[in-house]
Amino acid sequence: MESQIPRKPRILCLHGFRTSAEILKRQVLRWPAAVLDKLDLIFLDAPYPAQGKSGVERFFDPPYYEWFQATEDFTEYTNFEECLAFIEDNMMKSGPFDGFLGFSQGALLSAALPGMQRDGLALTRVPRIKFLIIISGAKFGGPKFAHHKLTSNAYSSPLECPSLHIIGILKL
Repeated sequence: MESQIPRKPRILCLHGFRTSAEILKRQVLRWPAAVLDKLDLIFLDAPYPAQGKSGVERFFDPPYYEWFQATEDFTEYTNFEECLAFIEDNMMKSGPFDGFLGFSQGALLSAALPGMQRDGLALTRVPRIKFLIIISGAKFGGPKFAHHKLTSNAYSSPLECPSLHIIGILKL
């Protein structure tokens, strides 16, 4: 009888604002091999080309992307629902996924997804998200980012979704 090798956790990686999957991949692949060897990481470009200057232009070549757009005061969002559909479509094509790794804007989005999934507002055609890795993240409804109508209850009650939060200085 052949022994079954356990499947590595499959993680969908969502990059930051006006960056790209390739940029996040280059940053994450600097992690220790002992960590990376245990994960199946899939890096996804956001659906929208950057609509302005990227903060990483000095360090990384374009193209740059955005998951969604916001007003300057982060009180209104554009293309948010379309972004959720884009992520779900990609999860159906490349999944199943066990969790998300999100950086910056990708982390903001990742942090809200389990609650929106619980409420039937997002990711309704894919398996339940089991965990999150949040890097330099924030939350909708926090001090900087207003809620989108779909995120208003995302944090209303505790979820059984473990999360690892990484906060620190990015060294490029």
